[in-house]
Amino acid sequence: MTGHSIAAICRTLSIGRATPYRGTHGRPVQYAKADDPAVTAQIREVIRQRGSYDYRRVTAMVNRTFDTSYNRKRIRRVMEINAWNLPRPGRRRSGRAHTGRIMRGRSNERWSSDTLEISCWNGELVELGFILDCHDREAIAHVAVPRKYRSTDVQQLLTLAARARFGSVPPVERVQFLSDNGSIYTALDTVCTAERLGLSPVTTPAYSPQSNGMSEAFVNTLRRDYLNGADRSTAAAVLDQIPGWIGDYNGVAPHSALRYRAPSEYRRMQELGQGQPQATSVARAKERTVRS
Repeated sequence: MTGHSIAAICRTLSIGRATPYRGTHGRPVQYAKADDPAVTAQIREVIRQRGSYDYRRVTAMVNRTFDTSYNRKRIRRVMEINAWNLPRPGRRRSGRAHTGRIMRGRSNERWSSDTLEISCWNGELVELGFILDCHDREAIAHVAVPRKYRSTDVQQLLTLAARARFGSVPPVERVQFLSDNGSIYTALDTVCTAERLGLSPVTTPAYSPQSNGMSEAFVNTLRRDYLNGADRSTAAAVLDQIPGWIGDYNGVAPHSALRYRAPSEYRRMQELGQGQPQATSVARAKERTVRS
């Protein structure tokens, strides 16, 4: 048009070479693909039942349910277009440094336990106790009662967990049993029951819930994914739903530390010698240090 080259004009105006070729309307905020409506329908089918899931877990559930192979970026883009993404949660910091590592390298090396109080709409109370494996994340055993928890309930919990993992034979190597300093866990009968079953009771430091972070995270998961929207009219109604919640957590819900597999699926693959959980950032940093 001017008789001068584009390069000379760009140098004179001090602009980049790509600027003259750029469109006048700018790049759209979100692009779309022809089959996005089908992806939207699949996502909607999942979040109708699991509205508390973020895009990562939605990706795992969509790919598992519909036998697809979408990546997380695509699911996140479609969810953003439809305003389905969850707000980022704020993290509460206690100010106490926590340098320990809760996750273990193999199953049946450490179990953790805690309790959860569930308030019913009619004023009744249900308390749920559970035991988790600190490697495969499986809720090994649970005991729910329509009252405050007692040490006898913890003893029953320990017996169920040991029977589920080892049958009637104690484990060859003792399993650490991690809990807080509540009286139901530190009672003499509870400690004796744990040791008789081949467990070594370990308690967290005072005022340090991070030391039992896996159980704390499990409590938050139960509240977010199952208690919200559940029928809590009576204690009997809550007690009827708890086995379904635990079964869904163990057999269906994807876990990020297990590469978005369910604990039961991960345990089956582990028994076959396949798959390991994703390395944590600390483990990856150590691996880079060793390689360098």
